[in-house]
Amino acid sequence: MTKTLSCLLRGTIGLAMVLICYVAAVFLLPYLKTGGTQAYGKQEVTLDLRSNGVHTDIVVPTQNAEYDWLAVFPGRHTRNGQTERWLAIGWGDKNFYLNTPTWADLTVKTAIKAAFGLSSSAVHVTYYADMKDCNRCAELAVSREQYRSLIRYIRASLQWSKGHTVWIPTDSVYGQNDAFYEAVGHYHLLNTCNTWANRALKVMDADAAVWTVSEQGIFLHYSLMQPAMR
Repeated sequence: MTKTLSCLLRGTIGLAMVLICYVAAVFLLPYLKTGGTQAYGKQEVTLDLRSNGVHTDIVVPTQNAEYDWLAVFPGRHTRNGQTERWLAIGWGDKNFYLNTPTWADLTVKTAIKAAFGLSSSAVHVTYYADMKDCNRCAELAVSREQYRSLIRYIRASLQWSKGHTVWIPTDSVYGQNDAFYEAVGHYHLLNTCNTWANRALKVMDADAAVWTVSEQGIFLHYSLMQPAMR
């Protein structure tokens, strides 16, 4: 009996230490900045970071001399079948994306599966004419080389079949101008949608947090644009 209690005590202490370390990392590591050595060189491509207060998207030009995203995310996959000048791209837990249109729809089962990487992932894309309606956006300009690194990163995050992305036909889209695609990797407590976006910044050697699970960790290193600027 004493041995059992001792094991339980050690296990409880170990779990508590893990939780303390996790919480400390969540709050402290976002303040440590990495990258940025190339971000202020040639400013050839304008990108945006777009947040809804919880989730961060990387916003790219739909088409430019470097890349045509319509070949990856065709406009016909959206409800209105139309495209716009800007394309917001985000990664996350597929089950959460498709079954939680609002926080009121969040269930314990969905939360647990997302937290512990028990479901697959998806890429969510949304077309925008401009960023004027965004209350939490930041602009960054990168070189063509940096942008090419981002392109490779996003493409590597997607599942492919016969040279095409794998579209997810669903009624769970958020509006008339968005779509979902099968992705690689698993969302979990150490690898969230914002970790993915922050890693995209790292890949470009742009300003980024050493590690973050929250969008606040990303926006610590960027200045917010005023609404209606673009």
